[in-house]
Amino acid sequence: MTPAIPLALLGLVDAAFSGFRAYAGRDARIRKRRTNARAAMRGLAVGAVLLLAPVLTALLLLLTAPDRTRTYGSLTVGGIGYLLPLAVYAVAVLLSLAAYFLLPFRAGTLAMVIGLGLLTLLRPAAIAAACLGALLNGGGWPTLLVGMVAGAAVLGVEPVVHHRWYRHKLKP
Repeated sequence: MTPAIPLALLGLVDAAFSGFRAYAGRDARIRKRRTNARAAMRGLAVGAVLLLAPVLTALLLLLTAPDRTRTYGSLTVGGIGYLLPLAVYAVAVLLSLAAYFLLPFRAGTLAMVIGLGLLTLLRPAAIAAACLGALLNGGGWPTLLVGMVAGAAVLGVEPVVHHRWYRHKLKP
């Protein structure tokens, strides 16, 4: 099993959420479904471009490796170790979103603020746990390198989207 597809999907979904977070709170209108969707699509587009960096890193490692089969196996094993902590994190996000949609308004809002607010702050820790998982699962330094590049790419989506589309220029 190659973990590349689930990792790419998680990265792209996270990028869409990052685009939404870059926009959130900037518009006081009640009906903003279209602008929320546009922000998510911007995050998805930026994330798709930034997530090419770990793909290219993995390809470069494979092309320059003396034993490509061993390097591919190392990347696969490490990728599974990288995926496990991120899957736990994704389940926690999904539970928080489910609480928001299924609970009564006040309880759902509280669950959203506490759950997603805390989980947003823990994103870098989830990436660090994923890198550690890749190492502990036997991925070695190649997987750590690809994981760190992927983590930097995913964590970079929100600042890029914010800077490109939602940064307010202060008037002197």
